[in-house]
Amino acid sequence: MTRPRVYVTRDVHQEAIDLLKESLDVEIWASDEVVPRDELLKKVKGVDAIFCTISDKINKEVLDAAGPQLKIVATMSVGIHHISTQECKQRGIYVANTPDVASDSAAEFTVTLLLMVARRCLEGAEAVVKGEWGPWKPMWILGTEIVNRTLGILGFGRVGFGVARRLKPFGIQRILYHDVSKVTLGDDLQAEYVDLETLFRESDFLIVSCALTGVTKNLINKDVLTKMKPTAILVNTSRGPVVNTEDLLVALKSGQIAGAGLDVTDPEPLPADHPLVHLNNCIITPHLATNSTKARLGMAVNTAKNIIGTLVKK
Repeated sequence: MTRPRVYVTRDVHQEAIDLLKESLDVEIWASDEVVPRDELLKKVKGVDAIFCTISDKINKEVLDAAGPQLKIVATMSVGIHHISTQECKQRGIYVANTPDVASDSAAEFTVTLLLMVARRCLEGAEAVVKGEWGPWKPMWILGTEIVNRTLGILGFGRVGFGVARRLKPFGIQRILYHDVSKVTLGDDLQAEYVDLETLFRESDFLIVSCALTGVTKNLINKDVLTKMKPTAILVNTSRGPVVNTEDLLVALKSGQIAGAGLDVTDPEPLPADHPLVHLNNCIITPHLATNSTKARLGMAVNTAKNIIGTLVKK
């Protein structure tokens, strides 16, 4: 009996590959780099499943190349904006992601990025490298403390809640959040559900952890940034296009807000010569929020399980 076929677009944890091989025929693009488009279009022909990552654009062209037998597109990511979900729906192709396993990793990293910006860690580290660390100076590289501040969270899902839960013991005075509706789990942290206007105006630290939708795209723009405190810090670990890059650049250069930490950008990757990269009050990391060994293993294994659960009859 012919076994279902799956094409894996990246070199992932062997545990996930071994799991797939128990019941499926597996072909892999065995590289950490993005599979070339022509290679992808060639290799998906006739497969029953595509195991992809967030950097693979799975659109009509790919679905056409795969053929009518394709049953599932499983992505090793939380986001699914790289997949033409409507096209998949019309063809009866199941789309699966991995929303749960990386939440702790993302929340931890978000807190890390906030602390790095607030305490100006990158500036300090660069000063050491440049040989600028001299005698003690009472006013040199002064940062902002977390204690007694107001934390604002845009998008109070698994990651947003995880950030709030981790920062509460730091002595945060208030936790504000906005989502599509009030979230009961926020009550355990005495978190306050507020409108967007209040969130933007009253937050000392604004964490962006919402999904990218038609509503949230470019939500953090010039109008919002002018409402924020001049001492405020913005951290985005969700999706780059939620924040208008050029408006943020103006706000950081002019002092409309004090600083920003970005693990996602628009465009992504952000060119090394972009002026935002070279600002002292902005730390940019290359989409590292889920880059922990545990999270990536869990994402790979769950993606494999999503495929097996769809293709293999019990």
